[in-house]
Amino acid sequence: MILDAEKNAGLKKGDIILEPTSGNTGIGLSLAAAARGYKMIITMPEKMSQEKRDVLTGLGAQIIRTPNHYGFDHPDCHIGIAVRLAKELTAEAIEKNEPQRAYMLDQYKNPSNPMAHYEGTGTEIWEQCGGKVGCVDYVFMGAGTAGTITGVSRKLKEMDSNIKIIGIDPFGSDLAEPVELNTPGPEFGYQVEGIGYDFIPRVADRQCVDEWIKSSDEPTFPMCRRLINSEGLLCGGSSGTAMAYAIKYIKEHKIGKGKRCVVVLADGVRNYMTKFLNADWMVEHKFMTEEQCLDLNTTNLVKNTDYGTDKKVKEMNLPDLESLNEKSTCEEAINMMKSMNRQQAAMRDANGNMIGVITINELMYRLSKKHMTLKSTILDRINRKFRAVGDDMPLNELVRVLIRAPYAAINGKSGKQRLVTSEDMVEFMTKGSQTEEAVKEVKAEVESAGWGASMGTVSLAVAAMGVGAFAYMKNNAN
Repeated sequence: MILDAEKNAGLKKGDIILEPTSGNTGIGLSLAAAARGYKMIITMPEKMSQEKRDVLTGLGAQIIRTPNHYGFDHPDCHIGIAVRLAKELTAEAIEKNEPQRAYMLDQYKNPSNPMAHYEGTGTEIWEQCGGKVGCVDYVFMGAGTAGTITGVSRKLKEMDSNIKIIGIDPFGSDLAEPVELNTPGPEFGYQVEGIGYDFIPRVADRQCVDEWIKSSDEPTFPMCRRLINSEGLLCGGSSGTAMAYAIKYIKEHKIGKGKRCVVVLADGVRNYMTKFLNADWMVEHKFMTEEQCLDLNTTNLVKNTDYGTDKKVKEMNLPDLESLNEKSTCEEAINMMKSMNRQQAAMRDANGNMIGVITINELMYRLSKKHMTLKSTILDRINRKFRAVGDDMPLNELVRVLIRAPYAAINGKSGKQRLVTSEDMVEFMTKGSQTEEAVKEVKAEVESAGWGASMGTVSLAVAAMGVGAFAYMKNNAN
C-alpha cells in the first residue's frame, strides 16, 4: 500500500500516514514508515492488546485509542477519527504553506491490500503446495478487512477453480454470507483480535468464498495454546480460530485422506503475551479452570516453602463489604471507595450476585477523557472478567494471583462473593504473628515480676490485643 501510494498518490518522505487498524496492519505500516521516513498516526480500539500499543509506540507511531462499542459509522470510532484527521492535517499544512500532507491509506478500501495477497500470499501457497491443478483442495482463513481472503482466493481460483475457500467469521461480526449466519455475538464482544467487522469493507470480495462458518472464542484460545505447545508454532488468536474451525469442518464433512487442506495462520503470538498465553488471563475469561491454572503454576520437583501452602482461602473468613448496584453512579462509587478506604468496589445485580468490579483507576481514566461525569452510571464500565477463586485454593496461590491483579473475588463469611486485596492478604498473614510476639513479650514480664505486679502491663495488653489475646496470655502465664 505504501509503495503504490508513493507511485500513484504523491506520498513522499516527511508526509503523515494515518491508519485505523486492529493493530497488525498498523504495525506493518509503521515498520515501513519508520524505514522510509514517514510520520505514522494509528487509531485503534481500546480492546486491542497492550503489546500492540507498545510495539507501535516503539516504532514511533502516535496512537489514538477509541471506545470498543463505537460502531464503524460513529464519528469518533477509530475509522471516523482517522478520516477526520487526514483532512484536518492536510488543510492545516496547506494553510501554512507547508509541503507536508496527510494520507489515510485505508486498508478497508485500498485495492493494494488484496493485491498484496494475490501477488504474494496466494502465489506462495500455490507454489509451495506443488503448483499444479489438484495440489490444494481446501483453504481455511479468517477475515478482518478481508484483504487476505480476497487476494488469496482470487489467485488460487484463477489457478484451480476446484479449490474450496472456507471463510471463518466470529459471532458478532457481519462478514459471513448468507446474512442469516450473522447472529449476535457475546454480550460484551468477542475476545479474538484481527478478524470480524460490523460492516463490509469495500475490498471484501465475498463471492470468492465458497462457504462461511461462524466461530466463537471458546475453542479459539485453547487451540492457540495447543499449536504453541504441540507444534512449536508461535501463533496468535485468529490463527487458533482458523485451525480450530478447520478441524471441526474437516471432521463434520468427513474430508478423508488424500485431500490437502491449507490453514492460514495469519497472526503471531508477539501481540498477545499477556493475553491467552497467560494462564491467569485464560481463567479470568473462563477458557481454563482454576485446577488447570494451578497445575501450570506449580511443580513437584522442588519443595515449596512459601507461606500458605498448608492453608486454604476459606480460612480467611473475611466479612462482607458494601457493594454497588446496577444503577450506581460514578460519584457513589468514589464515595464508597473512600468510606471503605479501598481502590475498588464490587457491583451486584438485583439477586445479590457479583457481576463486576469498578476501580478508582478506571473512573480516573474515564473522567479525564470526559467519557463520563460524576452523575453517569457505571454499569457499562465495570470489569466483568474479574478473577473468582475457590475456597480450596491454597493461600500461596492466592498470593500469586494478587501479585498479578490488584483484587480477586472470594467467598466471605456469609457465602457471598467479596473482593480480597493484597492488603487483606498481608493483614491475614501477619495478624497471628503480631499477636504471638506481643503475648511473648507480656508473658516474659509476668514471669519475671509476678502476676500481681504486672496488672498495669496486663491492662495495656488487653487494650492492645483484645480479650482473646489476653485469655491466651493469662492461661499460658498460669
